[in-house]
Amino acid sequence: IEEAVASGIEEILIITGRNKKCIEDHFDKSVELEMELEKNHKEDLLELVRDISDLVDIHYIRQKEPKGLGHAILCAKAFVGNEPFAVLLGDDVVDSEVPCLKQLMDCYKEYKTSILGVQTVAREDVNKYGIVDGIHIEDRVYKVKKLVEKPSIDEAPSNVAILGRYIITPHIFEILTNTAPGKGGEIQLTDALQTLI
Repeated sequence: IEEAVASGIEEILIITGRNKKCIEDHFDKSVELEMELEKNHKEDLLELVRDISDLVDIHYIRQKEPKGLGHAILCAKAFVGNEPFAVLLGDDVVDSEVPCLKQLMDCYKEYKTSILGVQTVAREDVNKYGIVDGIHIEDRVYKVKKLVEKPSIDEAPSNVAILGRYIITPHIFEILTNTAPGKGGEIQLTDALQTLI
């Protein structure tokens, strides 16, 4: 959330699954906590608690069945509409001076196409990620030629892995609607992104 806010995002949709109510509670106002802090004259903590819930406008949608990242993104279609949008996976934490998402947004402004954040991984770990085969364009920018979802070491075109940060054009929704379940029987975002190439 902090990375999104630091990148200039003003509205966030969090897609949750079963037993994830604690995520909503974490970013919601806590009247009881605020009253307790106020009563104990802990103004600095009170301000911090209020700031957390006021960082950004947060919405929630539940993905009723775990059908993959592609399906989770499809759940956001009505919310997103016809605008490019960012996807941030919460289990990928990126610490950088300029927020990773801001870097992707700047790249999108220049290239006007879907943008993927990437990282290098150990060759023996390529089967845990979507892997990229690309052509160097400039500085740290590559044009993607091919994406492979969780390949074996022998099938991996590189050790450049998709990081859980994306800027995606709304055309992806049509592609996801027509994407058959892939690895693990899930609708894979990587498969849909491969169609965009």
